[in-house]
Amino acid sequence: MDRTRMSSSRTAPLRRSDIPSAAVPPRRTSSTGAVLGAILDHGPVARSTIARLTGLSPASVTGHCGVLIGRGLVREGPETAGPRGLGRPHIPVEIDTARYLIAGAHVAVTHTTLALMDLRGHPVAEERLPHTSTEPADVLGRVAEGLRRMLAAHGAGRTALALGFATGHWVDPAAGVVVHHPQLGWRDVPVREVLAGATGLPVHVDSHARALARAEQLIGVASTRASAVVLFVGNVVDAAFVSSGSVHQGPRFGAGNVAHLPVGTGDGGATCVCGVPGCLQSEVSEPAMLLRAARQGLRVDTFPELLERAVEGEETAVSVFRRRARTVGRAAAVLLDMFDPEVLVVVEPSSGRLDPCLAELRAAAAERSLVCDDPERAVVPSSFTGHVLATAGPAVALGALHDDPLAPWPALPAVS
Repeated sequence: MDRTRMSSSRTAPLRRSDIPSAAVPPRRTSSTGAVLGAILDHGPVARSTIARLTGLSPASVTGHCGVLIGRGLVREGPETAGPRGLGRPHIPVEIDTARYLIAGAHVAVTHTTLALMDLRGHPVAEERLPHTSTEPADVLGRVAEGLRRMLAAHGAGRTALALGFATGHWVDPAAGVVVHHPQLGWRDVPVREVLAGATGLPVHVDSHARALARAEQLIGVASTRASAVVLFVGNVVDAAFVSSGSVHQGPRFGAGNVAHLPVGTGDGGATCVCGVPGCLQSEVSEPAMLLRAARQGLRVDTFPELLERAVEGEETAVSVFRRRARTVGRAAAVLLDMFDPEVLVVVEPSSGRLDPCLAELRAAAAERSLVCDDPERAVVPSSFTGHVLATAGPAVALGALHDDPLAPWPALPAVS
């Protein structure tokens, strides 16, 4: 397949068999990455504690910490005495947030979200850019321009280490290509190549569901680290699967396409590109929500406006979101039984802002699932409600840094 040109074709979707399997080995966290992860989780933390947490020898941990300090990713804190003043003092290490930033871009159907994050995953700045065009060259050009402006305003002397890019549908992270995004009309868009050339930064690309799964692992709730399903519900509906600590991508990077699960009756939902009435996307996507609200007499211009009406208690808006929650709960039950994860994370705004919706979703999942015996534990909202899209883009690059902190990152000193 020729991926050298950017395309916004809106012809029939590609089939998975059209793309050859990628000969990419599964991701394994290096020992240095494990040390960096322990410092992210527990810092400031003693080297002896890192050794206990990672199973590495104290001498090995000391060596890895030295490399991380040399690269400016970690710094030493002030000397600390042992418990109650007993034992030898130690010098803890922690993530260095003073030198570098991670940049991110999330491209949704109607807008792009730009964000800056420090190396601890704390937000620094975010900006929403409504699309003036969805042509790839226009969207990516505005990403590069907006990023330069954001770094000038909020960089505060810190250097951007990398740019993470996330969007929905089918994304090939190995090639840095958006294979197919039907709502944007994108096909085979070489995002990494274009943005690396425009920004001069290393660019890491992935689907937003996988990006958010990685964010949950790095800076979210600890229970999502080893075994989880992340279900994203927005204009696009998709999912990501975490097993044994790794985010599953599939041999053609197409894992997570749950948009067309048959969960509804097809009465009153939006028409989906798949042509199957009652599929998940046609029942619960943001356009479907606006359409359903309008058919019940509540006309609003945007999905955020509909959500705010529900938060304010407007009855029709609340009922529309509660119906959505029940439908998402039915899909969640399927995913719970299919993958039996430790936890299923629902990335859907009403689940984090409207208690009745989360309760409806959990009840529907528990009613239909064979394995969900504790829905309050098994089904949880996103750790990043209110900042989901601003988290997704930077999380792609932050995840790449933790996977291989010894890689030749241009902004970092070389490993000696």
